[in-house]
Amino acid sequence: MPVAKVARPRAAMEAREHAAMRVPTLILALLVLVAVALVYVWSHLHNTQLKYRIAEEMTVRENLTEENRRLKMEIATLKSPQRIESIAREKLRLQYPEREQVVLIK
Repeated sequence: MPVAKVARPRAAMEAREHAAMRVPTLILALLVLVAVALVYVWSHLHNTQLKYRIAEEMTVRENLTEENRRLKMEIATLKSPQRIESIAREKLRLQYPEREQVVLIK
């Protein structure tokens, strides 16, 4: 029977050592799981923020495109020959030259 008494304390010590090794492994596994969860949440939030920024920039782009179109129309209106001629006649009191006033230069 002395052999059995020696085997039990050895088994108990091995069980304690095995349990002592499980705790750090469990803590490490939990830390890794928490880190993975934090990375996932961070990436999801970052993705959402980027989508909002893209939507804002697209709105700005649409506004600028509309303003560009409006400005091109205004330029076309301001450059129209009819408008320039009416300003020249009414405000500047210009008129077409007579035939005698035209001098050809060669």
